[in-house]
Formats: sequence, C-alpha cells, structure tokens
Amino acid sequence: MPATQTPQEMHVDDVAAIDELREIYQKLKAELAKVIVGQDRVIEQISICLFARGHSLLMGVPGLAKTLLVSRLAETMSLEFSRIQFTPDLMPMDITGTDILQETAEGRREFEFVKGPVFANIVLADEINRAPSKTQAAMLEAMQEHRVTVVGRPYVLAPPFFVLATQNPVEQEGTYPLPEAQLDRFMFLISVDYPSRNEEIEIARTTTGAVLPELEHILNAEMVNRFQELVRRVPVPQHIYEFAVDLVRRTRPNTDESPDWLKPLVSWGAGPRAVQYLVLGAKARAALTGSYMARLEDVLEVAEPVLSHRVLTNFNAESEGIHSSDIVRRLVEELNAEE
Repeated sequence: MPATQTPQEMHVDDVAAIDELREIYQKLKAELAKVIVGQDRVIEQISICLFARGHSLLMGVPGLAKTLLVSRLAETMSLEFSRIQFTPDLMPMDITGTDILQETAEGRREFEFVKGPVFANIVLADEINRAPSKTQAAMLEAMQEHRVTVVGRPYVLAPPFFVLATQNPVEQEGTYPLPEAQLDRFMFLISVDYPSRNEEIEIARTTTGAVLPELEHILNAEMVNRFQELVRRVPVPQHIYEFAVDLVRRTRPNTDESPDWLKPLVSWGAGPRAVQYLVLGAKARAALTGSYMARLEDVLEVAEPVLSHRVLTNFNAESEGIHSSDIVRRLVEELNAEE
C-alpha cells in the first residue's frame, strides 16, 4: 500500500506519528553516515529491532565497526549505553550487579545493591559466545524478562532496553556457542559483511584524519518508548499473517507443508516466535519507511534475519555447502512466486 494512502484502521494521530518516525529515521541515518561508512542494511535492521522491542545478534569478523555503530546509535538517541566484554571468567554478577557491604552514617553495616552494566538502555554484549552458560543465562533472562534477579530479589530494567550481542564467526577456540533455545530469543541475526572497495577507501579517508564528529541527539528514551507502542498499532492485513505463518511452517521438515527438497537438509525448523517476529519486523519496517500498513515487501525484507538462525541445517546441508540463509531465501522466493 502506498505511503500516501491512509487505511481506516489508523487513527489520525498514529498517521502523524508514523510521518514523524519516518523523518526521524532519515535524520538518524544521516547522522550515523557521518561516522559509519556504508552498512545501510545493518542500520535498518538494527533500527527495526529497536522499534519492534526486540534484540539483535550481530555476526561479523572483527574490525567492521560493530561496536562503533552501536555506541554512536546510542549517542544519537540520548540513551544510556554500556558495553560488556564477555570473557570465559565473566560471572553473572559482573553483568547484573551485586550486594556490597556498606557502612551507614549511623555506623551500621548494611548490604547495598550496586547495579551492573546491564542497567542501561542499549547494551552491547561483545562476543557473547565467550562466556560460560551461567553468565549467558543471566544475560538472556534480562533480555526476555526485562529484569534481573540478584540474591532472590528482582530488579526491573528501565525501558527502553535493547541488547545487541556480537559473535565472531572466525575464531571459535575457547567459545561457548549459544544453544538454539537461547538463539531463539534474538529477533534478528544480522550479518555484517565486508565493505565494498569504494566504501573501504572512504573508511581509510575518514578514520585516519581528524577526530570523528559528535552526533546530534535526535531521540530520547520517552520518544523511543512512544514509537515502540506506535509500531504495535500498525495494521496488518490478513494475507500478511497467512504469508508469515505459511513461510514458517515450510521450514519444518517433519510437516506436510515443507517442500521435498528441504526435508533432507534441515533437522529443525522455526517455532511460533518466528511468526511473531516476522509480523513485528514488518510492522516496524513499514513505520520506518512511512507506510501506514504492513506490506508483503516488509515481510520479505525481514524474513532472512528472522529465520536464518532458527532453521537448523544438518550434515547433508553442511557437506553440500548449503547454509540456513540459502534455504530461507529459496523458501521466500518460492512462496512469493505462489502469491
């Protein structure tokens, strides 16, 4: 549906808010372009996750400006940012915080809770697969429940709360790979690729000279929370729900809906959470691009980052050099051709 057409389901205030969000998103990209060369697709996918109230897992080799991108994104949004470097000796309390014995003004000693780095709006979990499972579980509890539990007491994390975790696909020694159930908590798996030749020339030119510029503050926490609520109200036509469900069901090799070519390549398909994230991702992308309704093209754009880490390939696929992203792309093309 064209962005100029307003469906009856949308309230007039929501229409104005979507127009505002589209303009802010364009400013956001322009600001990040001052320090980040290229990576337009990555910026779009991170923004979709943020406004859909999801979390992202960034996959890419070192040196592709993942940390710089996340920190500068927080700067443009006037949000509190923290970075946690995951290591094999990192303990849960290093993330959540812990009780410290303090002496009061009256001379008594009492335990006082000292917040850990997870108490921020945007948290960069660098190389999350380097920490042991107990520490990963503490981080994933915060992602799922938006709270942490320390010595039996819960502490709520203030919204907005957005986690971007990174993994290095090259260096696997001394790592603790995330189990599939934990991977499912991430809305998107975002692949950060090498820049093009022209982009790499521009990177060399801009990063070896003067100090990088400071970025304008475009958003604050209150605005992010408001736009997250707006995304939830974006209308979705019935055929979009059906497309999302049909696509996810085709990833499951033990069902009649899956194509014959997929069955010998996939050991496990995506679950219902994938349908939810396909719809939420389509809603967020529609709002960011100024559309007042989720469209099929929005679902197609978010299908790969939603499904690629939820479709588990087997040895047959690995021996043939077939990755889960290849399977997702083929499924999308086939189902889209049937529409």
